[in-house]
Amino acid sequence: MSYVKPRIRVLTKDQIEHIHDYSLKILAKVGIRVDSERARDVFENVSGISTVDNILRIPPELVDWALKVAPSVVDIYNRRGEPVFQLGDIPNFQTRFGTGVTNLYYQDPMTDEVKPFTRKHMEITTRLGDALPNFDVVSTAGIIQDYPPDVIDLYGTLEMVANTIKPLVVLVSEDHCFDATMNLLEHLHGNLAERPFIIPYLNPITPLVLNESTTDKMVAAIERDLPFIYNSVGMAGATSPITPAGTLALLNAELLAGLVFSQLIKEGTPIIVGILATDFDMKNMQGYYTPRTLPLNLACAEMMAYYGLPHSGSSGSGVGWGADLLGSSTLWINHLTSCLGKVGLAPFVGGRFESLVFSSSFAVYANEVVRQARLYGSGFQLDDESVALNEIETIGPGGNFFMADQTVKLCRNTNFTVGIWPYLVLDDWEAAGKPRADDLLRQHTRDLLDNLAAPEDHDELIAKGEAFIRKALP
Repeated sequence: MSYVKPRIRVLTKDQIEHIHDYSLKILAKVGIRVDSERARDVFENVSGISTVDNILRIPPELVDWALKVAPSVVDIYNRRGEPVFQLGDIPNFQTRFGTGVTNLYYQDPMTDEVKPFTRKHMEITTRLGDALPNFDVVSTAGIIQDYPPDVIDLYGTLEMVANTIKPLVVLVSEDHCFDATMNLLEHLHGNLAERPFIIPYLNPITPLVLNESTTDKMVAAIERDLPFIYNSVGMAGATSPITPAGTLALLNAELLAGLVFSQLIKEGTPIIVGILATDFDMKNMQGYYTPRTLPLNLACAEMMAYYGLPHSGSSGSGVGWGADLLGSSTLWINHLTSCLGKVGLAPFVGGRFESLVFSSSFAVYANEVVRQARLYGSGFQLDDESVALNEIETIGPGGNFFMADQTVKLCRNTNFTVGIWPYLVLDDWEAAGKPRADDLLRQHTRDLLDNLAAPEDHDELIAKGEAFIRKALP
């Protein structure tokens, strides 16, 4: 059996090696700033590298060692302990997608009204991510605003774990709450490492700073044997060089520094790495994904494939004011190219207004984009059976294939429905009152939200988690 599969490639092998060399030079000559005394001790005691004014220069041989000992594949499970996917160098590779990212507000799908993100919104967005079939993980969708800051991560994570069985990408907004959040998850689930469904998400500070809160969280995750995402976030012309090449080399160096630190803590630590690269608009002081920077997502994925490391990258969110044309163009570029390239995980779909606002309707639309992108990327079979020369010969010139054996066998596999919008010819569209596509998307989203179901153990987990949080409070 042979398949024709569309693929996209950004870098040649020589270009990959050039970027790697640039990154090694950055680490060896410029170095990274390490803010944590504990982290500096790890570098100095384990590797023998000393810091000067908290600046540490990493030699190429230490990077080579870390690349050799880091796992090339990470197994991800759901909350029931069932294997759901792998990230890394595996056969039949497929890009994985997730909903979320820590927004401050929630956008009503019917009115577009923007409201502060609440605990109820975390419940809704988690159940929505659970219900949408083309999302593989659910990420922290927002920072809840109706609870005190010292418990928002606990209640937010509780709502996530109680409202889906899918794997969770957990972003902890309050640094001091990371251990408490992991303790809550262990209280609810038991051993998190045996069949991990929790993936903490961490960032260094660009350019070239391993900040204390990030290294502390890395250590906490590594001590629990949890895989974690380590993404460098750069804004071209602001926190990274204005050229795509400079941004890629710098952010890749940051990833290698984080990789080295993780393996010095514990050799064989599972780490998922990638970059989020945006252009910086000097007029309004914001970063945006653009057609100029989105190729860096694919380039980074190819770098990680070269290294043999699992990858997590951009989700193309943040641009747009809701489920609109402005955001959809970036979404399509990101999701389609991700499925055609080597992108491993795109975990943060659904954010609008530079990812300040979570839009349920945009997440619903993105679910359909992922479906179509995956269908496009799956290609088609090419062999004697699929070509069916015998049928072509039998039907001959001027015939038709309506009742051909192959048509009868496969016609039901061709799905022309989208689920959000029907295919309407002109007469049908006029007879239906000339419906607007965005109105149908809103209503479809509303119908989904009105019928979201909780997992069977929802009430038990909420009660158990709330009791833990109350006990943990001073």
